[in-house]
Amino acid sequence: MRIGIVCPYSFDVPGGVQFHVRDLAEHLIGQGHDVSVLAPADSETELPDYVTSAGRATAVRYNGSVARLNFGPVTASKVGKWLDAGQFDVLHLHEPVTPSVSVLALMAAEGPIVATFHTSMLRSRTMQTAYPIIRPSLEKIAGRIAVSEDARRTVTTHVGGDAVVIPNGVYVDRFASAQRRSAWMGTPASPTIAFLGRMGEPRKGLPVLAAALPEILRSVPGLRVLVAGPGDPDEVTQGWSPEVVAACEFLGSVSDDDKASLLASVDVYVAPNTGGESFGIILIEAMSAGACVLASDLSAFSRVLDGGTAGAMFANEQPDALARTLVDLLRRPERRAELAAAGQHRARLFDWSVVADEILAVYETVIEGIAAAHLEPQGRWNRFLRGGAR
Repeated sequence: MRIGIVCPYSFDVPGGVQFHVRDLAEHLIGQGHDVSVLAPADSETELPDYVTSAGRATAVRYNGSVARLNFGPVTASKVGKWLDAGQFDVLHLHEPVTPSVSVLALMAAEGPIVATFHTSMLRSRTMQTAYPIIRPSLEKIAGRIAVSEDARRTVTTHVGGDAVVIPNGVYVDRFASAQRRSAWMGTPASPTIAFLGRMGEPRKGLPVLAAALPEILRSVPGLRVLVAGPGDPDEVTQGWSPEVVAACEFLGSVSDDDKASLLASVDVYVAPNTGGESFGIILIEAMSAGACVLASDLSAFSRVLDGGTAGAMFANEQPDALARTLVDLLRRPERRAELAAAGQHRARLFDWSVVADEILAVYETVIEGIAAAHLEPQGRWNRFLRGGAR
């Protein structure tokens, strides 16, 4: 197939949607498909050959985070040229209700269109304001995908209709084969835990972990906390006690290979996120690498961890609960090994070899449906397309 994929978020900075788009494109290319990706990016950003830049993005606050998006007539012109050049068999848009190149592509495109919804946000003024404007364009989407039940609920609440749930994908073997690094490995007296995320973004949960650390350090005084991700440690640690700051090692942004090695090396990976998560791709990556995962009990995380059988959970935004659960895990290596093994087994369900085939099935169904609708204007395919792919 000739497949066009539109990513609303800038390729200048890392993010879950960007990684999803990149990995899906590369997997499909590896299967012999002709894939082109359109995404915002600065002119100096190095992009893969299959990515076309839609121009520089602007930082916008969205869903408790800061998203880098672009919009406007200049961007619309670039979108139109990309669509004309691509002549795609199917167009796959990500986050089609976020003011971005995805919306512009949806407005301009005709033919088979699939959309993936990543966001979990049950109350959104942005969506409620934008919906009447983009509603006619949304009706062109023939196949709707949600990455989780939480994202699907956002679709049914704010957009209408339904969506088939297909999770985010991970190259499981890349993480499973990651080399452990001695500098990040713990010992019984000095275990290591890892946090990975944007440090200055409260919903990623670093303040919750910091609030739990005094109690944890009283029980495990040799604990080392490896913090990876963008942000200024001096700003983030303001108000932290000296012993908590001393226990933390700030690694900054890490490469994909280093991230995999970090997850494979530590005794526990901690995900104290407080909300706004529709899936939890980092949990799958940690599970694939063989880490024992401890996560807040967000519904999206609970689904990934199979209700706690593939990783431990604690009450969301409760530092005391985090501390108790983490100390228990650090004192019980056999329990950590049991959870890590269950996590590695479950991670296989999210490998791109599985996920991409499910996405391709949606592409094929939508293409066949559009073709059949042209032959039977009043037939069953017209009803199917109005409802979206199931």
